[in-house]
Amino acid sequence: MSEPAAKDRNLSLELVRVTEAAALAAYRHMGSGDHMMADRAAISSAKELLDSLAIDGTVCVGEGREGEAEKLYLGEKIGTGRGPKVDVAIVALEGASIVARGGPNAISTVAMAEGGGFLKVPDIYMNKIAVGPGLPEGVIDIDREPADNLKALAAAKSVPISDLVVCMLDRPRHSPLLEKVRAAGARVRLILGGDVSAAIGTALDEGGVDIYMGIGAAPQGVLAAAALRGFGGQMQGKLFARKDDDRILAKEVGIEDFDKVYNEHDMASGNVTFAATGITYGAILRGIHSQHGGALSHSLVVRSLTGTYRFIEASHDFTRRPPVG
Repeated sequence: MSEPAAKDRNLSLELVRVTEAAALAAYRHMGSGDHMMADRAAISSAKELLDSLAIDGTVCVGEGREGEAEKLYLGEKIGTGRGPKVDVAIVALEGASIVARGGPNAISTVAMAEGGGFLKVPDIYMNKIAVGPGLPEGVIDIDREPADNLKALAAAKSVPISDLVVCMLDRPRHSPLLEKVRAAGARVRLILGGDVSAAIGTALDEGGVDIYMGIGAAPQGVLAAAALRGFGGQMQGKLFARKDDDRILAKEVGIEDFDKVYNEHDMASGNVTFAATGITYGAILRGIHSQHGGALSHSLVVRSLTGTYRFIEASHDFTRRPPVG
């Protein structure tokens, strides 16, 4: 990833091809009720495209441990082996159950960084808080009470707390957090899934979100941090153990301190490129749209080196090359 800028831009577009392929494969199973089939299709398609890239890549955040995940497992080598050494973080399908029922905000997402750029996390939970760019450093603190974070954010944005929109996953575990946010006077957007999209939503006007809070999957936390690095946003995360096995999994990747707070640079450091493609409709990415003989896709690519982000709309002609998955 320390290659000349022109080559780096080409790698950015290659990453979009990965998420496009995964999104198109998963979309074929939209509304089927079979989330496992959608997930397998996305993973297989993403793996096929990653293996065609001219990189010497290693999966650092993926679908699970070797032996538990068939493809894109932690430590798996990907790419042709001829090219820059990079680490890859990937969630080929964020929102498998969303795709299965045809709901909003399912995406395919991948990020690439220089070797050692990503925090290695197991597939456990992470408590997260995130805001977009243009705010004072330290405006959020995951160890503060929600009301204090909302007060600081409202002051930084010169708006009343009642104007702030807080996004979180609609889960029973968030009942205490939800009560505190509502008591502070902020508005709430509850989502069924897709917390990477939610974190990105804090960085874009289209997202309609001022701050993301709550507990979600740790791999998605690293990917959200990768995206926010490009936008200049801020994020903090703390691993969250639901059971003793979670601590064992964390120890396997070198993490023992569950009180440690990781910021966006801790989770995604150096030169980071992030890409995502919408599978189902969302506020930021429109999702796959079928058309005669093919489909339209809508993607986002973000580069931390320049702070550049692009939306990419692509038309895919299945009469020439049918989608896989």
